Amino acid sequence: SIAILLYLARKFKTPDHWYPSDLQKRARVDEYLSWQHVNIRGKGSKLFLTKVLLPLLTGQPLPPEKLEGITEELNVVLNQFEEKFLQDKPFIAGSEISLADLVALVELMQPVGAGCDLFEDRPKLAEWRRRVEEAVGKQLFQEAHEGILNIKNL
Repeated sequence: SIAILLYLARKFKTPDHWYPSDLQKRARVDEYLSWQHVNIRGKGSKLFLTKVLLPLLTGQPLPPEKLEGITEELNVVLNQFEEKFLQDKPFIAGSEISLADLVALVELMQPVGAGCDLFEDRPKLAEWRRRVEEAVGKQLFQEAHEGILNIKNL
């Protein structure tokens, strides 16, 4: 999916902020997009699968101690994300939204859909989410995530 996003950004000459031509900003976007596969995506998807999909398929809830371990793994990568990628910037690559921000928030919405409020005790993360939603458009953001946010209604 990352390769497709980069292809589309180049082919359709999207606004520069999505995949910046500035080499330092682009390097930040590329760095995040390479890191996220086994970190945010890996841990967030694992939580979603074990908390929502496996119980739906098996009819059995996950043991609480197993869920705690998976949640802690996600918390570790969220700390890394805040410290290494967000730092004190509005967005991952600086002052404007990029594909890195979009990919990051989309991945975080899976655990949110599973009932985990990742943003509750993380003001920096919550503010970043608010900025990303505003940059994309709140209505579009809600429409795009309607399915995942209502997954527990299955």
